[in-house]
Amino acid sequence: MAQAVCGIVGVFFLGMGVYALAAPTALIRPFGIRLGEASARYEVRAVYGGFGLAMAAVLAVAALDLGSLRGGIMVAVGAALAGMAFGRVASAALDERAAFYPTWFYGVVEVAGAAALFLAA
Repeated sequence: MAQAVCGIVGVFFLGMGVYALAAPTALIRPFGIRLGEASARYEVRAVYGGFGLAMAAVLAVAALDLGSLRGGIMVAVGAALAGMAFGRVASAALDERAAFYPTWFYGVVEVAGAAALFLAA
């Protein structure tokens, strides 16, 4: 089960990473953010692209169960996803309401991924 969870969550991170590297403006558009400056596109490619690919890579290592890293990787990536979801909850307390999509849709994905990783670790 741990191998499947790592694979599924890893595919989501891989998709996010590749999409962010290829089309940073399109990735962020549903959130109402405009990327006018090159430095803004650098940031999206780094944070969404590079981070996504790194998470996919470590989850691939966990899925292959190389060494004794699986549990630690699953907890670390689960914590990252939980932190992202927490940021959304904090924003809900500090900002005006946001539509379900994309904000809460991705929050649900983050919580589900974190829970699956924690439970399977």
